[in-house]
Order: sequence, then C-alpha cells, then structure tokens
Amino acid sequence: MMAANRTKGAVAEGRASVGQMEPLRGNTPESALEPQDVYTKQQRIAELARQMPQARLWNLAQYVDEEWMHEAYRRIRKDAAEGVDGVTAQQYEMRLDENIRDLLERFKSGLYVAPPVRRVYIPKEGGAGGEKRPIGIPTLEDKLLQRAVIMVLEPIYEQEFLDCSHAFRPKRSVHGALEALWHGIMAMGGCWVLKIDIRSYFDTVKHGFIREFVRKRVGDGVILRVLGKWLKAGIMEKGEVHYADEGTPQGGIVSPLISNLYLHEVLDTWFEREIRPLLRGASKILRYADDALMLFANREDALRVREVVVKRLAKYGLEVREDKTSLLRFVRPTGNGEEPEVFDFLGFTHYWGNSRKGRPIVKRRTAGKKFRVKVRVISDWCRKNRHKPLGEQWKDLCRKVTGHYVFYGITSNGPRLKEFLHCVVRLWHKWLNRRNRNNQLTWEKFNRILTQYPLPQPRIYHSAVLAKP
Repeated sequence: MMAANRTKGAVAEGRASVGQMEPLRGNTPESALEPQDVYTKQQRIAELARQMPQARLWNLAQYVDEEWMHEAYRRIRKDAAEGVDGVTAQQYEMRLDENIRDLLERFKSGLYVAPPVRRVYIPKEGGAGGEKRPIGIPTLEDKLLQRAVIMVLEPIYEQEFLDCSHAFRPKRSVHGALEALWHGIMAMGGCWVLKIDIRSYFDTVKHGFIREFVRKRVGDGVILRVLGKWLKAGIMEKGEVHYADEGTPQGGIVSPLISNLYLHEVLDTWFEREIRPLLRGASKILRYADDALMLFANREDALRVREVVVKRLAKYGLEVREDKTSLLRFVRPTGNGEEPEVFDFLGFTHYWGNSRKGRPIVKRRTAGKKFRVKVRVISDWCRKNRHKPLGEQWKDLCRKVTGHYVFYGITSNGPRLKEFLHCVVRLWHKWLNRRNRNNQLTWEKFNRILTQYPLPQPRIYHSAVLAKP
C-alpha cells in the first residue's frame, strides 16, 4: 500500500520511476522481477511510458548494465571509420569485457568525457558544383554509449511520436511514408500539397530547446547529463575543435532521435493538436526526417497554414528554404486539356494517371534527378572496375541493380525500372568495349556475355494495396 501511494504521489508531481512501476511488480521482491534480457527491459520501460503519458521517467540508467552494453556493442557497426582517437573495433575487442565495465562505471559516475566528433565531408548525391554534406564520426566508445542510451530512450518516445512521422523509427520506412501519402491523397480525391524544406536542419537545431523537449519525459540525471555532454562535445575539423550552441552532427547514433524529437514537438504535435482542429476541410501531415508534406482539401486552409508554419519554425530557430518550399494544386485530371501538377517526394515523382480500369489514380516513378544520379554512379563504377574479371563485375552489378529494384520497385514504376536496366546494359557494354581497343566488343559478343551473366530483371517489391478511387 505504501509503495502504491508513493507511485501515485510521483505521478501527481509529474514524475515516475521505472523501478516503481507498481502494476508490473505487485508484491514480488524487486530482485525476483529484474528482467533477464534487454528486450524485456525495453518492454518494461515502454509499458511505463504508456501508463503515465504525462510523467517524467526516473531511474532509467539502472537498466544499463553489462548485458545491456554488450547488446549495444553488438548493434553498432564495426567497420565504420574511426573517430578522433583512432581506435578500431578490433583493438577495442581485445579487452572488450574490461572496456565495457570501465565505460559503464564512467557513464554512471559522471566521469565520462564525451570526445569531439570528427567531421568529414562527402559528396551530396546529385549535388551540383561539387556540393558536399558534412558528416560527424564519433569514436567507437562514444557510439557504443550512444547506442546504449538510445536503447533506453527509444521505447519511451515510440509512445510519443505520431503516425505521421516515418523516419528514424523501428519498423518505419520510406515505403511506409509513400503508402500513407498515396492513401491520403486518394482519400481526398486530390488536394493542395504544401512541401516544406528546412535549410540546414541538422546544423541549426537549438541545444536549449533540445534539453527542454527531452526533460518533458526524462528525469534521470545520468541520462540527461550524458546527453548534455554530447551536445557540448564539439566538432573537430582540420585539427581544431569548434563548439556551438546549435546543431547535432549527422552520423552520430543519438542524432536521429534528437532531430526527430525536435520536429515532433515543433511541427507534428503543433499541426495535429493546434492547427488541424481549426481547418475547414480535411488535412494530413507526413514527415520523413526533415522533409515534410501537408495535404489540404481546402485551398484557403493551405494558404493560411503556409503563412503560419514559417513563423512557427522560425520561433525555434529553423529557416524555411523558399526555393524548395512550394504550394501546388494536385488534383485529378479534368479532361479539359489542363495538365495537373506533379511533385517529387522521397525520390519519387508523384503524378496522376489511369488505372487498368481507366480510373484516375496517383502513380509514382523514379524522380528524374535520382534516376540520373543512379545512372551516373553505375557509369563511374563500370569505368573504374572494367579491368576486373567478368564474373566479379557481374556479381557486383547484380547487387547494385537488385538494390535499385528493392528501393524503387514500387507499383506503377515498372517502365522506369526497365529503363534503368537498359542504361546499365549499355554502360556495361561501353566500358567493357574499352578494355581492349584492338579487339572490339560487338553487341553480338556482348549478348553472349549477357546469356552467361544475366542481369536481374525488373521486379516490383512494394505493391500498393489500391483503394477504390
């Protein structure tokens, strides 16, 4: 009875301890109820988050033990680039148990020092003029601890995040977002589409707001302390460390959840709870990372939201890119000769077409920019690897072509997949023909090679369940 009263009191004060979750404990001693595996512990945290949606959760760090850390180490990539300390997975594993115990002690005692993140630049896919994207590379030990903390926070925030959010979440994907978008447009029979693009999102999120958002649900001092250290760790570039009050490096394990939480508070909940009830017609928001779409059945609603969303983002230090933010009319063709508008989202061009029964439906094809980039990547690969044996080239090309089909193999995109295969065949022939200029590779000879080494044929991996238009 006393334990139950303490739990009720904690909830009344807006806080709750994971170790005090009465419905899971009953009268059994605490030692007999300690979960024996990581999944069970995560389920327990998630259950408490569901039962107490408004409470701050305490005593979360108690579940991070050696077993938890070993599981976190299993989940991190071992072949990734080294951080500022240059330690590799092979070196760390030589004394893995000892290293994990030492890291766990420093984490819980507050002695852990977050090292700077090493910044490198990689070419942007399809970036013009050599445009590059900054990537942060934490140390191996930092990745390990970040993964362990994410394993604590993820069960909590999975109870918070809305269905409109599809990135950086378990069992969520690009194709889930595309399916939700398709059904949203079809349900409205056409709509006004507001595309929102945030300028340098990962580099401009404010640390103060991050701390404020995290503290709404997390009260554990150990977790909050290490999160603060990661925010203040700094970026090492060209041998110098730079510190800032904003930004979370792309590449860090903790960054995706933090960035998702930021837009969850700034955009998702704001639209669903404050804006949507005030609109006249149907509406829907979809977000994948920092790419967001809003659908409106009513034009006036779309215009009103377009004005206020810019101010809403600016309030939290985010700037909208005017050149990539647009409002367009995406409705069914009327048959009067006026072509409906199209838009690109998540690598696909969305447009109106006809079903096999002649009814208007939303179709998707590989976006032109993405298609050109993929073809250029294949061309560069064939040029650099044309000296390798045919068998090796064929195996690698099969993996690349199949990977393209797995992502872009979506209902109505079959013709674009066939076009991609056609480009791959021509490029492979082109660069094989340049291996030996004295012995020209005719198409007749190359077709015999294709018979021996056939490339995968186009396949639809994601078949939409079409609702009645």
